[in-house]
Amino acid sequence: MTSKTKPEAETPIEAEASASAEATAESTGQAGEQGAVNDNAFEVLTKLQAENADLKDRLLRTMAEIENVRRRGEREVNDTRQYAIAKFAGDMLGVADNMSRALANVPAEAREGDAAVKTLVEGVELTEKELLRSLERHGVKKLDPQGERFDPNFHQAMFEVPDPSVPNGTVAQVVQVGYSIGSRVLRPALVGVARGGPKPVAAETEKQG
Repeated sequence: MTSKTKPEAETPIEAEASASAEATAESTGQAGEQGAVNDNAFEVLTKLQAENADLKDRLLRTMAEIENVRRRGEREVNDTRQYAIAKFAGDMLGVADNMSRALANVPAEAREGDAAVKTLVEGVELTEKELLRSLERHGVKKLDPQGERFDPNFHQAMFEVPDPSVPNGTVAQVVQVGYSIGSRVLRPALVGVARGGPKPVAAETEKQG
């Protein structure tokens, strides 16, 4: 019967090589595990950075929208405050017109020759001025564009006046004064517009520009 052979003992060189191989394998395993951890950490960091950028963008958009709403609210409040009296102011224009017509119809001789008439005229003039000042304090301004360039936003042309001495499109005559409230027209000025003169300098400059 053949007896089992005992495994041969490793030589010192073989033992050292075996230990070195085991150490290398262990080191490689640890390196692989460390690499996987680093990859996971990088993915998490990248995701967090993307989420942070998205949240920052949303925050900036929200803040911008809030600012727009605030400004829009302020404009609406200002417009409401400014134009709330438009109807009342429009009704008061008739009073101002009547005062102006009354003063225009008083003959100059009566003003100078009759003390009572002179006093009455002065009183009406003061009342008219106070009325216009009161309207102006609330944003209502008188439009008397005599000699100004015709502006279709605030003036209404009633007729043309041949006048070569002034630039074409100049307001040559004011039939009825107008009024504005804020940046809007409350009542356009009724005017006669000059025709036949030279072209407006402003128009030529704009055309050349």
